[in-house]
Amino acid sequence: MDSIDRPTAGWESSARKPSGLRAKRPAIRGWIHSTETGGAVDGPGIRHVLFLAGCLLRCRYCHNPDSWHMHHGRPTTSKEVLDELARYAKFLIHAKGGLTLSGGEPLVQPDFSHAILRGAKEMGLHTALDTAGFLGSHATDELLADVDLVLLDIKAFSEETYHDLTGVALEPTLVFARRLAAMAKPVWLRYVLVPGLTDKFEEIEGLATFAAALGNVERVDVLPFHKLGEFKWQAEGLAYALADTQPPSHELTERVRDVFRSRGLMTA
Repeated sequence: MDSIDRPTAGWESSARKPSGLRAKRPAIRGWIHSTETGGAVDGPGIRHVLFLAGCLLRCRYCHNPDSWHMHHGRPTTSKEVLDELARYAKFLIHAKGGLTLSGGEPLVQPDFSHAILRGAKEMGLHTALDTAGFLGSHATDELLADVDLVLLDIKAFSEETYHDLTGVALEPTLVFARRLAAMAKPVWLRYVLVPGLTDKFEEIEGLATFAAALGNVERVDVLPFHKLGEFKWQAEGLAYALADTQPPSHELTERVRDVFRSRGLMTA
């Protein structure tokens, strides 16, 4: 497992608040996979999406297997990230958007993630955390206080299927989901529909019932599987197990959405 870096020595300024005040805190070292400015699917409005490096899951449909190892990313600091983000802050606020931390898995680097989230909130930005929830215990209450929305990927709803798909256990994600519900933290649930793997309706019905009972799930995004990241597996010298799997039909995707709708959940 990649190590998690702690604060570096020395205090530096974060990006400027709209009020003109400046907060002081350590510049935290971290590793970035990539960034996207102008994202429209990773939270409300137009988003600045920061993809952090490092992930413990080995999802069979992963779009970014090149993000699995933290130290394969680009080294930077929270100050550098916030200085860059400050250039777009006014535009993002006007576009009713904000910052989304994605990955990889942001909670592999919780101190780095929190420093960025805190700085973004000081700029007046909406913040979203895109996570699989497996490392939810790494998210302190203080970190979550600086998150306006959690994009929670629950990839399957049985321990057997989840482990087959990701290589890790499901239960930590469910524990994290219940914790978010207890905090009344808004959640957009994400579910990738893979024919022959995550199209088991008994499991989907179980997930829909679980999500509806939480009380904080604002919408469910049923995301049809695609193979746009297959070339990255080849570039990494990895075998792509889903090479022969086709995207789900529109009819199957709508049937799955209907399961969530039948529990009173909004879908997209």
